Amino acid sequence: MELCIRLRTGLLNSKHQTPQFLQNPSLFSINLKPHFLQFDTSSLNSQKISLISRQTHNPTVVCARKSASPSPSTSLDYGPEKDKLPADIKVTESPEPNSRLRLSVEVPSAVCDQCYGRVMKEFMKEAKVPGFRPGKNVPESILVGYVGKENIHKATVESVLKRTLPHAMNSVTGRALRDSVRIATRFSEMEKTYSSLNILRYDVIVDVVPEVKWVPDNGYKNLKIVVEIDSDIDAQIASEKELRRRHKALSALKVVTDRGLQVGDVVVIDISATKSDDKSSVQNIPDAESKGFHFDTEDGDTVLPGFRDSLIGIQRGETKSFPLVFPESWSQKNLRGVHAQFTVQCNELFYRVMPELDDSLADKLFPGCTTLQQVKESLLQICLDAEKAAKDQATDNAILEQLCKMVEVDIPKSMFEEQGRQLYGARLLQIQANMKLNEQQLATLSGPTAVNEYLENQKENISKVIKQNLAVGDIFRRENLQFSTEELVKEVENSVAEFKRHKQEYDEANVKDQVQEILEGAKVLEWLREHSEIQHITR
Repeated sequence: MELCIRLRTGLLNSKHQTPQFLQNPSLFSINLKPHFLQFDTSSLNSQKISLISRQTHNPTVVCARKSASPSPSTSLDYGPEKDKLPADIKVTESPEPNSRLRLSVEVPSAVCDQCYGRVMKEFMKEAKVPGFRPGKNVPESILVGYVGKENIHKATVESVLKRTLPHAMNSVTGRALRDSVRIATRFSEMEKTYSSLNILRYDVIVDVVPEVKWVPDNGYKNLKIVVEIDSDIDAQIASEKELRRRHKALSALKVVTDRGLQVGDVVVIDISATKSDDKSSVQNIPDAESKGFHFDTEDGDTVLPGFRDSLIGIQRGETKSFPLVFPESWSQKNLRGVHAQFTVQCNELFYRVMPELDDSLADKLFPGCTTLQQVKESLLQICLDAEKAAKDQATDNAILEQLCKMVEVDIPKSMFEEQGRQLYGARLLQIQANMKLNEQQLATLSGPTAVNEYLENQKENISKVIKQNLAVGDIFRRENLQFSTEELVKEVENSVAEFKRHKQEYDEANVKDQVQEILEGAKVLEWLREHSEIQHITR
C-alpha cells in the first residue's frame, strides 16, 4: 500500500502579514510543538512525537500506549480484594457495540445475608431506640420497626453493591477504561429482587480497551510511503529568499509620483470583494476585506492567482475593479470556485532604494557575521535544519496516515469523549494564550454546549486520532520497544518545570503517563522509519 502526501512550507517566517484571502492555500507552516497534551512539551526535542494532532492539512500525528495491555493510566485495575465473600458471585460477560461489555452479576443469598448483618450492626450502633441505651443490643424486630424495613433494604442493597462490585470487575482487570463503569440496573429493581428473592442481580456496563485489527495482518511491517514535497522546502531556495527578504528590510521606501505600480513596488491598498456569480443579491466576502494592507508585489506568487497582475499600473488615488476566480485548491472550501469581483483602492505607492549587497551589510543581515559569504552560509544552515525537520514531519504524518487506514477499531464512547475533551482543552489553552479571554468568555467556551459542539464537529478527526493512538501503542507492544528510565524522569521533570513556570496546575501522575506516551510514540516512529520504504519526491 502506498500513500502520497503533499507538503508545502516556508522555512523562515516573514514579518510580512497578509489578509487571509491573500495567503496561498497550499502553504502552511510546520509546528513541531504539540497542542494535544495539556502540558507544555517544548522541552522535548523535535524527534519526540507526542499525543497530538499536528498542524498540517491532514492533522493526524498521534502516538499512545492504549494497547491491548494498557497501563493503569488508561484502564481500571481492581486487583484481588482482601474482603473475601462467603460465597462466589456469578458474573456473565456479554459484548456490546463500541468496545463495551455488559457484566450481569448475581449475588447469592449468603453474601446478601452477611451484608444485611453488617448493616443491622451499624444501625444498632447509631440508632437511638427509645427504651434502649445507645450501643446496647436491640431485638431485630424492634430495630426494623424503628428504622423501617424499606430503609434497611436500601442500605443492604447499597452495602452489597459496594462490596461485590470490585469482585465483579475482576474479570475485566487491565481492560476496563477509567471512568467508564456504570450500573445499568435501576436501584428500585435491585430492591425488588432482594426483597422477594433475598438475592441481588444487577448489570454493569463498562468500556474496555478496543482490539486493534490490522488489515492486512502485520501490515505496518511493509509500509511503502511516498512523501511529495514542494520545491519551496528546498533549503537553497529558501535561504536565497530569506537573504532577499532581509536585504529588502534594509532598503528605503520612496514615494512614486510619476508612474503606476510596477513589480518590485510596495503599495498600500484597501481591498473588498463580492461574489459575482450570485445574480440575486450582492454578497460581500469578509475574508477578502482589508484596510491599509501593505502589499509587496515581489510576493505576488503567494496571493490569489491574477491579483497582482490586475493591479499593475494602478496609481496613487486610483481605484480598480476586476474579476477573479478562487481556485479549487483554495484552503477555504466555501470559496473554492467562487467568482469574485474585487475592488482595490491605491492609497500609497512606493519604490525601494536598495543598499548595495556586500560585506558592509553582513552584521545587519545576520548579527555576528563579517562577510556576505558568512551570512549566506548561516542562512543556509538554518534552512537545512528546517528542511530536515519539515521532511521528518511530513514523513511521520504520512506514516501515521497510512497506519490509520490499516487498522480497524471499535472505539468506545468514553475513550472518544476523553480524547475529544483533551483536544478541546488544549485548543482552549491556545486560544487563551493568544487572545487573553476574560472570565465570561472562558466560561462560555468551557461550557458543556461548546464542548459537545466540538465533539460533534470534530468526530472524524477525533476518531482518527484514537485509531492512530491505538495503532502506535499496539506496535510498541508487539515489537517490544523500550526507552530508558532516565529519559522518562528527565522529560517528566522538564514538563513539570514548564507547568510551574507558567503557574499552571498539573497532576504529576498524568504528566508521567503522557510523557511516557510521547517517548513510546517517538520509539515507534523511529522503528517505522527504519523498517519502511520511504521515498521523498520534490515537485
